[in-house]
Amino acid sequence: MAGSTHTVTNQPPPLVGYDVYTADRALSEAVGRHVAPELQDEVGEELAAFGRTCGSAQVQEWGVLANENPPRLRTHDRYGHRIDEVDFHPSWHRLLGKGVSAGLTAAWARPAGHVRRAAAFLLWTQVEAGNGCPLSMTHAAVPALRTDPGLAAEWEPRLTSMIYDRELRPAERKAGALFGMGMTEKQGGSDVRANTTTATPLAESGTYSLSGHKWFCSAPMSDGFLVLAQAPDGLTCFLVPRVLADGGRNVFRIQRLKDKLGNRSNASGEVEFDGTWARRVGEEGRGVRTIIEMVAATRLDCVLGSAGLMRQAVAQAVHHCENREAFGGRLVDKPLMRNVLADLALESEAATTLALRLAAAYDTGGEQEKALLRIAVPAAKYWVTKRCAPVTVEAAECLGGNGYVEESGMPRLVRESPLNSIWEGAGNVQALDVLRALQREPAAFDAYLREVGQARGADHRLDGAIKALLTDLADLDGIEARARRLTERLALVLQGSLLVRFAPPEVADAFCASRLGNDGGAAFGTLPHTLDLTAIVERSRPQA
Repeated sequence: MAGSTHTVTNQPPPLVGYDVYTADRALSEAVGRHVAPELQDEVGEELAAFGRTCGSAQVQEWGVLANENPPRLRTHDRYGHRIDEVDFHPSWHRLLGKGVSAGLTAAWARPAGHVRRAAAFLLWTQVEAGNGCPLSMTHAAVPALRTDPGLAAEWEPRLTSMIYDRELRPAERKAGALFGMGMTEKQGGSDVRANTTTATPLAESGTYSLSGHKWFCSAPMSDGFLVLAQAPDGLTCFLVPRVLADGGRNVFRIQRLKDKLGNRSNASGEVEFDGTWARRVGEEGRGVRTIIEMVAATRLDCVLGSAGLMRQAVAQAVHHCENREAFGGRLVDKPLMRNVLADLALESEAATTLALRLAAAYDTGGEQEKALLRIAVPAAKYWVTKRCAPVTVEAAECLGGNGYVEESGMPRLVRESPLNSIWEGAGNVQALDVLRALQREPAAFDAYLREVGQARGADHRLDGAIKALLTDLADLDGIEARARRLTERLALVLQGSLLVRFAPPEVADAFCASRLGNDGGAAFGTLPHTLDLTAIVERSRPQA
């Protein structure tokens, strides 16, 4: 009889056992838009299979376990030998193996590689975002290595491999390899030209000995790292292997692991170089130019990662509200809750649509697409990553007190949400990068105007926003102080243009009204009540 007081009613079932890809209409439609017809079936089937993997109860549990059991640093073995190893929970390795086998490091070696990888990365973020860091850096290292054809020929097949080999041994004896990156130092942060790590040339051409300290080195158990150091002719990019060709460990002292707000399954450490062997990548004194392509690719992954977090937060909120009753009916049918959910869904769809358009630019190539990326990537990185935190917090509130409890998964999304805004250059860095592109690269803004101009005349609010943007850019007075405002507007106009061209009318109408037409409030849930909010929420519903 006592058990009868604990009968559970009016609680939603777990959101597991579903196809995360097919359930995301904005994502699947974007993939269909950007993949050639002859590849549609192959890519669609591949992503649907991966979507089922991401939605499975087992893989979701791996994500929970990896997050709950963060990595541990072992600087020495039992005999006192320095080993500098990081121990991970088995679930971390299971996840990393799945990510590699799904092609999350293989974009450069496959047709439509960037779009299919971008979609998969967005899906994988919804399982456990920390796992995305080594996958992202490995993917992004390829264009930097291509500045040295010899290094690219040696390393690219390993980095684009779909085999995860976790053992620490010489890279030439591995079926696949992962890469990390070390740029920032204590005294400089984003100002990498203030780096003090030194690189002394060795007898063998192109090899150096490094000495110094890196303040942030993510995924320190990777097989190789791209780092910046001061060579005789200036700041230079170097490849630091974790294990040397003879099987000996390179000097790579992990001083400590960072205790982070989120991203807890992933190890981020401080590392010390002291006679560390390295190979030069690119020319001396051109380190920033060499590594910038890696930075651009990781910045796009920040956009994708934030889009993935937002999508999972919205899916959880809609799922909860569909299965929870209050005040005489389902929460999802209450007009005010429907407004909140629709507003969140708009932000998620706009982020996904923009991220996939940028990934497609990598596949398409050509000078115009490269020019568009030059201005659109930092603008998207600035805006989309900043929208992630308020979206996840509001989505958690949709679950009420349940959303504040760890078991719901929402606190993990909330803790993760600020990361991508900080990583790879925080907001001011992105805004200033946009400003540099506007001032120094006219082709970048021309490409941007051609892109947004494809929707001109389709919505008067979008047309007005484009006009206001051009007016802002015509006035150069105090432009640095206005860099954030300009960057925000660039991102919103680009999102609006894409939604007007490709999204259902109710989505485009709501976005233009609230984001471009000033018919919305500062908080979510303030959309005009005359919009078709029911259709927007229904479009965002996960199919469990």
